[in-house]
This record gives sequence, structure tokens and C-alpha cells, in this order.
Amino acid sequence: MLPATTSTHCPYCALQCGMNLRPTGPGGDVGVEVVERTDFPVNRGALCGKGRTAPQVLSSQVRLAGPLIRRPATGRLEPATWEEALRAVADGLRRTRESHGQDAVGVFGGGGLTNEKAYALGKFARLVLGTSQIDYNGRFCMSSAAAAHQRAFGLDRGLPFPLEDIPRTGCVILVGSNLAETMPPALRYLTELKENGGRLIVVDPRRTRTAEQADLHLAPRPGTDLALALGLLHLVVAEGRTDEAFIRDRTTGFADARAAAMSHWPALVERITGVPVPQLREAVRMFCDAPDSMVLTARGPEQQSKGTDTVGAWINLCLATGRAGRPLSGYGCLTGQGNGQGGREHGQKADQLPGYRKLDDPAARAHVAGVWGVHPDTLPGPGRSAYELLDALGGDIKALLLMGSNPVVSAPRAAHIEKRIASLDFLAVADVVLSETAELADVVLPVTQWAEETGTTTNLEGRVLLRRRALSPPDGVRSDLQVLNALAALLGWEKGFPDDPEEVFDELRRASAGGPADYAGITYRRIAQEDGVFWPCPEPGHPGTPRLFLDRFATPDGRARFVPVTHRPAAEETDEEYPVVLTTGRVVSQYQSGAQTRRVAELNAAAPGPFVELHPRLAERLGIAEGRPVAVVSRRGRAVAPARLTTGIRPDTVFMPFHWPGEGRANTLTNPALDPTSRMPEFKVCAVRLEAVPAEAAAGETVPDRAAPLDAAD
Repeated sequence: MLPATTSTHCPYCALQCGMNLRPTGPGGDVGVEVVERTDFPVNRGALCGKGRTAPQVLSSQVRLAGPLIRRPATGRLEPATWEEALRAVADGLRRTRESHGQDAVGVFGGGGLTNEKAYALGKFARLVLGTSQIDYNGRFCMSSAAAAHQRAFGLDRGLPFPLEDIPRTGCVILVGSNLAETMPPALRYLTELKENGGRLIVVDPRRTRTAEQADLHLAPRPGTDLALALGLLHLVVAEGRTDEAFIRDRTTGFADARAAAMSHWPALVERITGVPVPQLREAVRMFCDAPDSMVLTARGPEQQSKGTDTVGAWINLCLATGRAGRPLSGYGCLTGQGNGQGGREHGQKADQLPGYRKLDDPAARAHVAGVWGVHPDTLPGPGRSAYELLDALGGDIKALLLMGSNPVVSAPRAAHIEKRIASLDFLAVADVVLSETAELADVVLPVTQWAEETGTTTNLEGRVLLRRRALSPPDGVRSDLQVLNALAALLGWEKGFPDDPEEVFDELRRASAGGPADYAGITYRRIAQEDGVFWPCPEPGHPGTPRLFLDRFATPDGRARFVPVTHRPAAEETDEEYPVVLTTGRVVSQYQSGAQTRRVAELNAAAPGPFVELHPRLAERLGIAEGRPVAVVSRRGRAVAPARLTTGIRPDTVFMPFHWPGEGRANTLTNPALDPTSRMPEFKVCAVRLEAVPAEAAAGETVPDRAAPLDAAD
């Protein structure tokens, strides 16, 4: 018997806001409604529209209600039994392995999967399939910040301090984040910061709703954040504002980092970024005059082909001023996806094992192999990163098992990736709705949603949380853990893949023990009693670690590492043919690829479709009118959406949200150029041209369907 009211967490962003779910009674299609939960410290009851309407995706009118198989006779996805669907998946994966080898099978996961699912998926790929070809869509979100964290601090946790510290600091530099739309409940932390006398600096080429709150708004040209950070460090050094004692006692490598920064003098940085020198000086004054300061980055500086170095430059600024390793100061990354933090810790990433262990570390392999009961030599080595894996589909990789991702909309150079997916010999997708990627599948497996299952997530603070089951799933739906359990059995693994989430979590605890992300002391009971537990938590009596690095950094010598970096251009600069910079992002009423939020009427009413945001001066020069269709053309394709004119964007820049498929798909345009360290694609910068088009004109790069898919409502 399920309780009358269930305390749980939102299924969307990395805040993982607390909410209560209350049954709606026998007459309702959804089964539960959201009610306020004021006791959870992250959001204190506040929710955005996505969180409030999350139960709408539970409706039988929008979700998948049973398995689908593409029938050879019709070429269409048609209903199937679970037994038939699971056997078809197992046969497709087995056939591919036998014909082409283990690495001909790929696995693609998601940053929205619970810790238990991410762990089980990584284990399934490496043990049952024996493939190295596994990665996940979180590579597109936090990987550059994670790599920079590792280089500087020896450990990656998005925020090394809890959100509650933000209002108590003296100054925050927020780089490439529009919290007001991406994480609305978190905006109150910035409001409280200002109410407490703190200062807010926002770095963004657009004057967003978040930038409107700033004491100082810096609007650099997209792709120049690295030069901006180096220019600020140059001024810090030139003005004698470095913390020499902190540098001496707690860091290494400052001399080289200082030398690199000194070649980025203010006038040069102004020419590169477009940010006036007086604003650079004012930013340094505000940041350094405050007794405590923070830098928080998001996808703006991270989704670049130099994202790791860009984040590293902001970290260098914190280290040089002593704004790290002490209370109320430091660098943090605002993780995006719901379990973006936990999703990169427990094995679904190409180069990692559970506990944030490295797959090429012999000790790590030995530990995890011991938990799994296999010899370390049986574990495959590191595989391809996310985009490289998707780009290999239909080539080296012949079959793909995909869970919780929609790369047809979310991947860079999306039309190309759609073609690669369509060229596979076999595709199986597990999802809650018939996404654009699922429409191309040979088998679609309908899986449970957040309110129908129990499992843990780890929010952007490193706080491990418990989502609780509030209602029973429909008869035709199974959990991802049940899917992996059944597939493992069909492929010869009768044991090792339990479908009980707490049993999986207990194994995850053992596998993570002693690793950087150590969950050994965290239990479901503790999470419930304490409103979450911060990792690392190595033993049951350990209190958890809300604040990292106060005594030492996680490097071998305990010191933070400066990394010398220098500015370099974007992978694709503007020219006469493509004279404008495109940048992409989110809007408040949609989420990620929109696969779920686009099925909610209230959210669609607020954000019904894509648009192209551009400055009136640019629009006038090109003959583009408000609300009229405009074509945005890059070297990879063409997208069309209505124009939205605003003086809140640079005249040399246009913006498109990336939530929609079809002719307005922003990721048709984006550049898959990869950061050499993180393998992050350059979503945030590409060269385009704009063309006014008649309203009735068709556009977009078309991709032939594998076959006509079954409509989601059929």
C-alpha cells in the first residue's frame, strides 16, 4: 500500500527540487498531483512550471503504454508483448556481437537516469555485452567543467559547497548561465545574495532575465570567455591583488599561469571579447574587494572546443585571489541534467567505473571487478566519447541500446547523427515517450517514470537524494532495471543484475567504496532521515561532506594546481559567407530535447516553438521582420524559425533554443568540434548566415525515416 502523500523530487534539472505527490483519486488519468514541500532546503517549496506539471507526462495520452516492434511486413512500429520485445533486443545484440565483435554493439545512456540505472547500465555494457562503446548525453553538458575540476583540484563535484553558501558570499561571477530560466527556484539564492549586500556579475552575450539582476553585466562575443577570464587575471596580477600566502601554501604552478595571463593585456582582451576595459577593471574591483567571492559557470563557457581551458582560466582566477579551499569562496559548476552529477560517477561514461574511478587504473579495475565477481582482465578498456560514438553508428558500431536520451534533437550536427542512427542494423530504445530517436528504433521498450519507481539521484551540490515511488506504473510498463535484468538473463547472465533499486544501490556503495565519489556510508534510510547525504561519505558514521577542500585539495600533494592556458579562436570563426555567430540555450518552459515537456499543454502554450533571437540592427540590415520566418544557415545545415527582435543580444550574435525537432532544430546547425580533453562539442559557437524567407517556404535538412513510425497516441 503506497502512502497518501509521498515526498520525492522533481524529474527535471539538477536542483532536484523537493515536492510532495498526492493521489488525485480514481477519476484522474495521471494519478497524482504536485503539492508544496517546504521542508526540503534546496527549493523550500518553490517549483518552476516544469516541476508543477511533471505529472502530466504520466498520462496515458502522451506516454508509451507497451512495447513496440518494427514489423518487416509494414515497416511500422507496432505493439508487441514484452517477451517478444525483449527477445528481439537480445537477439539483435547477440547477432551483432557474433557477426561483428563485441565493440560493434554500442550503449548510450542519459544524465537523467538514476544512480542505480546508470550503474546497472555500465555494468551491463561491460560484463554482458563486453563492449567498450558506452557513453552518455552528460558528455554534452558538464564534461568540460568536470575535466577542469579534475586538473585543478583532483576531484570533480559540480559545487564543492552547498547552495546555501551562495547568499552569504560577497561577490558571485556567474558565467554563461541563465538561472532565471534554466533553474528558476535557484534564482532566489542570487536575490538573497544582493539582499545581504553581495554583488552579482553576469557574463553572457545576451541580456537575459538573469543578467537583468546583475550589478555588472559583461557581454562578450560567444567563444571569447577564455580571453575574458585571462584578462581579469592579468588585471589581478597587475594591480597587486593576488593572495601570495594562499598561492605559496596551497597551490602549485602559479608562475606559468601568471605568465600566460600577462600576455592577455586589457586592450587586447577588449578587442577579442568586445567587453570595454573599464568593465574589466570594475569586475576585478568587485570580485577582489569582497571578503569572499565565487565563480559559477554553466554551459556558456563549457560547451566550447576549448571549454576545459576556459573553465581552467576561471579556476585560476579563484586560486590567484585565494578564493578557493575556504568557506564562502570557490569555483563551482552549475550542473544541468537531473542526475548529471551522479550520472557521470558510476560507470556509464566511456572512461569510468563506479565511484568516479578511472577505467584505465589497474587498482580501480581490480576493485570493481572484485565486487562484480569477475577477473579485471575481462573488463574492456575506455571507449569513444558521446559524439564520436554517435558518429560511428552504422560504421564500426552496428547496433545500439539507448536509454534516456534523444540525440536526434540534442546532438550537434543533428541531421548527420540522425542519418547515422537510421543506418544502424539494429536500434533498441528504452524511454517513457516516443521520442524522435525512438521513432527510428527497431524495438521500443516503455519504462517507468520518476513517480513510479524508487531510486537515488545526486544533485548539483553532490547531495545524494531519494526519489520515492508514489504510484504503480501501467501494466504494460517496466522499469529500466527490470529491462536490464531480463536482457542479461536472455544473454546468459542469470545473476548479477537485480531489479530491486535498493539492492542495486547497496552494490553501488561497495563498488564506489574508496573511490573519489565514495557512497559507502550512504543508505536509503540515511537519505530519507537527513534530506540527502553529501558525498564523499566513506562509512556509515561519517557525516557526509557538504564542503570540499577546506583542509586540502584532492591532489596527491593536497595542493590545487594552476594550469597555464591561453586564448585561442573558436573552431569555426565567422567570415564573409557566414558572418554571424550562433549560440544556443534553453527557455524556461521546455527542458533539454523537449521529449517530455513538449507533451505538456501548459508548457507548450508558454513556449510553443523555436525562434531566432537577433538584434534589431542586424534584422534591419537583412530585411528581417519581427515574427517572420528567418533561415539560419551553417556549414552543416539550415533551420527556419520566427524572428524575435531584442536589443538584449549583441548585434553580431543570434540565439536559438534547442528543444525542438524539425525545421527549427537548432542542433542541425551546431558544430561537433570537440574539446581535446573533455570531448565536449562546441554547441555554443558556430558561424552562420541569416536569410529572410517567405512564411510558406519549407526548410531544414531532411532525413528519410527508416520507416513510418507509430504515432504516440496510437
